[in-house]
Amino acid sequence: MTAHPDYLVASFRPGFYSGSVCAITDYLEQIEPMPDFSPIVTDFWRTYFRRGTVLHDGADFQLAAYPDLDDDGQLMVLRTVDGKASVSLVPELAERAGFGGAQSISEEDFWAGLDEAGISMHGADNLFYFTDDAREALVATAPTGDIRQLTADDEAIFQAFESAASEQDLDDAQVELDHWAVFGSFDNGRLVAVSSIYQWEDAAIMDLGVLTLPIFRGKGHAQRLVRAVFRYACAQGYEPQYRCQVTNTASSALAPAAGLTLFGTFDVIAG
Repeated sequence: MTAHPDYLVASFRPGFYSGSVCAITDYLEQIEPMPDFSPIVTDFWRTYFRRGTVLHDGADFQLAAYPDLDDDGQLMVLRTVDGKASVSLVPELAERAGFGGAQSISEEDFWAGLDEAGISMHGADNLFYFTDDAREALVATAPTGDIRQLTADDEAIFQAFESAASEQDLDDAQVELDHWAVFGSFDNGRLVAVSSIYQWEDAAIMDLGVLTLPIFRGKGHAQRLVRAVFRYACAQGYEPQYRCQVTNTASSALAPAAGLTLFGTFDVIAG
């Protein structure tokens, strides 16, 4: 992903930090109270990480083994801003790392077990959502900019947009005309930025991808577009979700500019 403030990728590439004791200590120093997020969001993640057999259930660390995880998510870690870490992994990985049954285990023990087993993580994604107040403000605010919803009838201008973008940008952004909803931002009649959303894990949550053409970055297209597509999702009864890699400081900065609040980080096992 590029480091430009008018470029967001909320793509399909989750990640997390290394999990070292030093990293954990640094993170714990930044713990904040949990903001007032929608129950749609909090209930989803709580249920998602309690599937299967819960091997450890502490105040700040939870570990569950679940055999039916997807191939690219056989180990997942969620850390919320209030400092709680939740882990879900397949039983085979649990046994490989020394967590074969219900037991008392600390987060430091967990990461040490992964290190000893040679298991590494992909690299963190930040997760952002609207708080209840921010969602109400979004819905009540009139849209700005030359933005509209795109349909199959816009295939020609969408293809022209794609041809003006790099393969890397298109791969990172994952914007598609056949997603659940697609919006475009125009400059003098030209499509210069696109955002699309799709349903996340069959929940009432919509995940987002967005891409602005390079020469039109820095003009606010991404921020206005994110708010427009998320306003539409809210009106349809969904909670918007904004993901970007922790290392992408520009995309992480765009999230609060668009009214979103950090929920936590999400990671999967390295491929």
